[in-house]
Amino acid sequence: MGSYIWWGKNILLGVLSVFFLIFGIETLIGAFNLNNPLEFIMYFFSASFMILVSLVGIIYPAFKIHACLRPRKADHER
Repeated sequence: MGSYIWWGKNILLGVLSVFFLIFGIETLIGAFNLNNPLEFIMYFFSASFMILVSLVGIIYPAFKIHACLRPRKADHER
């Protein structure tokens, strides 16, 4: 199993990613209330990018933790 620092790093990355995911969704919703089309495009694409990066930041530690907790098979049991 990983060390305490490894667990802390992955959990912190997941928590911060959830925070920025929520912030990105709120920004995306707020973009639809803008009147200037250029501001809408800027907010829309920046919020979409923030959501994309946040989802990657959630999925990456989830796969790392899953791989760490998954029982390993011996080499002769293929």
